[in-house]
Amino acid sequence: MSLFPIFLKLEDRECLVVGAGAIGEPKIRSLLVAGAKVRVIALEARPAVAEWARLGVISWEARTFEPNDIAGAFLVIAATSLREVNEAVFQEAKRRGILCNAVDDPERCEFYYGSLVRRGDLQVAISTAGQSPALAQRLRHDIEAKISPEYAGWLDRLGKIRRRMMAGHLPVERRRRLLHRLASQRAFEARRKKFVEGNKIMGARASSPVRPFRGTPE
Repeated sequence: MSLFPIFLKLEDRECLVVGAGAIGEPKIRSLLVAGAKVRVIALEARPAVAEWARLGVISWEARTFEPNDIAGAFLVIAATSLREVNEAVFQEAKRRGILCNAVDDPERCEFYYGSLVRRGDLQVAISTAGQSPALAQRLRHDIEAKISPEYAGWLDRLGKIRRRMMAGHLPVERRRRLLHRLASQRAFEARRKKFVEGNKIMGARASSPVRPFRGTPE
C-alpha cells in the first residue's frame, strides 16, 4: 500500500476520541498540541484527561459510544481496549466519510500515526504503513540522536530571517542561495559552537568568587 504523507492543520477543528485510558490519553494529548477542539467519549478517564476536562481544555462525556457522536467530527480516533467498540467507531466513521484511526489495528485505520521526532516546529515523521511500529521506533531513536534539541531554536531563527527576506527586494535566485547557505550543516555547527562558547563564559562568570569591597564607602 502506498500512503500519502501529509501534515494536517487541526487548529480549531473538532476531533473525536473514543476512549480516555492508557491508549487514548496520548492521542488526546497530541491533538491538543496541534490546537484541535477535542471531544472525548469514555465511561472513565485517566487523571490527566479528567483534569483537562475540568479545566475546559477538552469536552468529556462519561458514557458509552453512540453512532451519532461522530456527527460533525473532522477526525476520529478509536482508542478503547475493546475491539468491538473500536470496530463500531471505525465503521460509523467510514460510513460518514470521516477519517478514522483505530489504535493498533492497521486494518481499521484510514490514516496512521507516524513515529515522531519533534524539535519545536521541526517534525520528522516515520511510517511503516502499520507493518512494523518497532522499526519505526528504532529509526526514530536514530534520528533523535542526529537532530539535537538546538534545532528548535535554529529553525525559529531561520524562519524569522526568511520572513524578513521575503518582505525585502532581493532577487529570487540570490535569496534562494542565501537561505540554503543559512540552512546548511556548516551554519548550524557554527551557531552551536558560538552558543556553547557563550555558555562556558557565562558559567565561568557565575562560578567566579565575589571579591569583597575594600574601598572607602561614599
